[in-house]
Amino acid sequence: MYTLPKIERFNQNVLSKYNIYNSVFITLPFDSIDNTGALLPLFTDVCESGFKKMETPKEIVDFFTNKYSHSNDEADKIDIMFRFIQYIERQIVLFDAVEDAAFPIVNNMEGRGSLRDIKEKADAKGKKEELIDFLENFNVRTVLTAHPTQFYPGSVLGIINDLTDAIRGNNLLNIKELLAQLGKTPFIKNEKPNPFDEAVSLIWYLENVFYSTSGDMVHYLQKNVFKGESIQNALIKLGFWPGGDRDGNPFVTTEITLNVAERLRTSILKCYYIEIRNLKRKLTFFNVDVLVAELEHKLYRSVFYSKGEIYITLDEFKVQLNKIKRIVIEQHQSLYLDQLEALLIKVNLFGFHFATLDIRQNSRIHDAVFKDIHDFYVKSNSTIFPENYYDLSEGEKFEVLANVKGDINSNDFDNEITKSTIESIQAIKVIQKNNGELGANRYIISNNENALNVLETFAMIRLCDWEEPTVDVVPLFESVDDLLNAHNSMEQLYTNPMYANHLKNRGMKQTIMVGFSDGTKDGGYLMANWSIYQAKEELTKISRKYGVKVIFFDGRGGPPARGGGKTHKFYASLGPNIENKEIQITVQGQTISSNFGTLDSCRYNLENLLSAGVTNQVFSKNKNELSLDEKNVMGQLADLGYKKYLSFKNHPKFIPYLEQMSTLKYYARTNIGSRPSKRGKSEQLDFNDLRAIPFVGSWSQLKQNVPGFFGVGTALKHFEDTEQWDKVQDLYDNSLFFKTLLENSMMSIAKSFFPLTAYMKNDPEFGEFWQIIYEEFLESKRLLLKIAGHTELMENYPDGKASIQIRERIVLPLLTIQQYALLRINELNKESVPDENLIKVYEKIVMRSLFGNTNASRNSA
Repeated sequence: MYTLPKIERFNQNVLSKYNIYNSVFITLPFDSIDNTGALLPLFTDVCESGFKKMETPKEIVDFFTNKYSHSNDEADKIDIMFRFIQYIERQIVLFDAVEDAAFPIVNNMEGRGSLRDIKEKADAKGKKEELIDFLENFNVRTVLTAHPTQFYPGSVLGIINDLTDAIRGNNLLNIKELLAQLGKTPFIKNEKPNPFDEAVSLIWYLENVFYSTSGDMVHYLQKNVFKGESIQNALIKLGFWPGGDRDGNPFVTTEITLNVAERLRTSILKCYYIEIRNLKRKLTFFNVDVLVAELEHKLYRSVFYSKGEIYITLDEFKVQLNKIKRIVIEQHQSLYLDQLEALLIKVNLFGFHFATLDIRQNSRIHDAVFKDIHDFYVKSNSTIFPENYYDLSEGEKFEVLANVKGDINSNDFDNEITKSTIESIQAIKVIQKNNGELGANRYIISNNENALNVLETFAMIRLCDWEEPTVDVVPLFESVDDLLNAHNSMEQLYTNPMYANHLKNRGMKQTIMVGFSDGTKDGGYLMANWSIYQAKEELTKISRKYGVKVIFFDGRGGPPARGGGKTHKFYASLGPNIENKEIQITVQGQTISSNFGTLDSCRYNLENLLSAGVTNQVFSKNKNELSLDEKNVMGQLADLGYKKYLSFKNHPKFIPYLEQMSTLKYYARTNIGSRPSKRGKSEQLDFNDLRAIPFVGSWSQLKQNVPGFFGVGTALKHFEDTEQWDKVQDLYDNSLFFKTLLENSMMSIAKSFFPLTAYMKNDPEFGEFWQIIYEEFLESKRLLLKIAGHTELMENYPDGKASIQIRERIVLPLLTIQQYALLRINELNKESVPDENLIKVYEKIVMRSLFGNTNASRNSA
């Protein structure tokens, strides 16, 4: 049967269904006044036509209330705005559920990038042995982070899940009930979650999605590529940050870290218990039934009767399962062997840890902690540190650190951060004892600037009575300068005898993390991406020189402005000069729910990541290598974009604009995540302390998406003006890396909407600054369309473009309301006696609309 094009499948299964269910939804009364649903479509039309006529958000709201609500009373106006927000938030949930339900129909689950596709390609190209070799040595690691970029409470996530199932089954009665439930369920949390709450909500995805999906994928490969032979390699690994990520989060305590690790272990044992119970109904044979019953009993006690005790070890569990397997094969004609194999695969993948809990702290904190430790030893007349340590040269410090070992006690210190840093290292030991080494074996240093940051951290670990630590120190290079110098820092480590010995003990593997979010904040879109590409090439070169297997861990976030976008295409484009033995990425907020939130989307995206590795190393080996000329062009583009972005960032109105005209300061007031919105404690906004999420999010709320395109237009225009356009055109046509980079930028531009803030161009203080952004936007859009040969943005991704357009239309009234509220706040603040109560009401409107706008974007910005 002929398969419809993707856009038609989208229109039939997403757009049409959404329109039908939305028409049901807007007739449901959620409060005493039931005309909100009828008024909302009218307001949407007024917004659309108003922005076309270049009206301001204030003019649009005033026109609507005059015409349709027959009241000019401010209280009535506010009331209708709050009710619109309530409806729109829920329309977004409905659209999410419709899109999730249609996912396997819109996306070809067996098409390009699927496991089946990989297998068939390998067979056709005679590369089966190469594929097997690759799969025995490659890993995909998705690391779930608690970065607050989605704001649904658990109750709403549950409704989305049920609604998705009901829509898939076209169960209208059930859908209607769930929509009514949705209307009455609060969306706003009254209190900030603590890091343990965040961990629990993300463990839901591990239990309900990643557990079965990962197991099914490896099972498929074992049966169809390995012909039933067990794959020893843990192809898919899971990482976890909530409860371990201390960077800028004072609420992550040692107790929370240990509780999260215990919860991860209990969760995986619960998954095994459920599976063993199902197997018990099947494996009812002689000699087997008693063994299964014994496993069920021990797991049950470990999950439900335990105060932390485990009544079975991982080794015992594996031995018993393998014993059952042998008897089933030898005595019972391999009956139900497939289901038994499926469980064994999961035990091999997840052990008793489920996901590896990473510990992360900022190098600036380490500097202070290390100084505290140094001073303590000097005062106690210990010979561990010389008194003049801080006057020594870098090389002399390295020598001192090479001999550092001890048994430090956190109780010897008064400083809370020093105490908790030492305790976090001790916690790693406890977790390894309880969950196995994979429970927690990585210490990430964010904002890592040099080799000394790594060696001082390593010395702190050794001082915790841990001479040969079973833990990897992972430097995270973020700023443009640190990325530029990263290979020199790593060479200093590789040639340091103590660190080289540590690497030998760790299998000559070194994980290096590179971060996009703070990169785009620091250097703009092109420079951030190019700096990381170059750093990876240099780091690969230096690591290969010293026989070190380097593994890159990407802080790719979700949207292009945070280094995300089409991730699988990005990894498939890296070429042979960037080590790619493992794909490791952070996944956060709405990217977890949109890319990995259902069994179908999780399978699709994990298979795509695995396939990207295969493409790069098996099918396109030695392709995608940038020539020297291409690198020169890319370098010029990055430099030009960087200069433009720096002049913009250094504009005297840059910080005031974000503070006064955007939602930046409102992020700190929302109960969306346990972490503060900036690192420092100063009242004055310091750009360096500003976290990437509020930064990127604030541009997204303005629909200006600066971090995803600013500087791109200027850089491309230089080549147009100097009659060298063919150079960038050739680069776009021949380099998958550059093409993916620009396609992701197009996505950021497609999600921008400047009529929303066009009123700012007349602002006496910020008009000129707004104009700078708008002109760069227009130039970037024009030249991106030119290089792609398109008349419209994203025309080669019609379904993605259609999804964005629907989402943008749903939130247009919300954006208008938010801008109206910001305008009113500014007006009220200028009055001789500002009405504080009214200002608070409008601030609440800004915050409520902030939630909906972000949830709607899924990949905001």
